[in-house]
Amino acid sequence: MRVHRILANVRVSDLEEAKRFYADFLGLSHVAFDLGWVARVGSPDSSAELQLVTRDAEAAEDAVVSVLADDIDAAYDEALQRGYEIVHPLTTESWGVHRFLVRAPDGNVINIVEHPN
Repeated sequence: MRVHRILANVRVSDLEEAKRFYADFLGLSHVAFDLGWVARVGSPDSSAELQLVTRDAEAAEDAVVSVLADDIDAAYDEALQRGYEIVHPLTTESWGVHRFLVRAPDGNVINIVEHPN
């Protein structure tokens, strides 16, 4: 698996309030991704981005980071071969991404995702 980027998933209770804080105080602007339960904010001057998450709408647990990968099927197969706990099975979500959630040995849940071409 080749990783393209990693985004921190910041748990928030109020998405709108969080977007205002990160925009007004940190200068991050809204990036065109907002599903009502997750939104991405980023710096207009750099590649800095965060995902603000209230609660994953599809998975039983929330991920601490999202890892954007180039071959999700191979990553899923490898996670299974290594015996890692799959928290959310390989799924094409209604918003178009192909993803699965896996528990790292340290207990953190990682969202492995591939965006459609």
